[in-house]
Amino acid sequence: MGTVQISARIDEALKQAIEEYCKTRGIVMNHFIQEALLDRLEELEDIEDLKKIRHEQTRPFADILAELKLNGKI
Repeated sequence: MGTVQISARIDEALKQAIEEYCKTRGIVMNHFIQEALLDRLEELEDIEDLKKIRHEQTRPFADILAELKLNGKI
């Protein structure tokens, strides 16, 4: 997959902090920003997943253990 350029306006202090962080750790700023964006997208997906499972029916842990014992799984 090829790469494309994006543009965003951010606070100057934030840019300086990112540059300093990357410089002191030997990280390419493009890589840092790409990883940060990917991490944020994953977090947002996780939040959506949590919203979905929050409404799923649950069972008491004791019932699950009993079922696993009956099936010989523990």
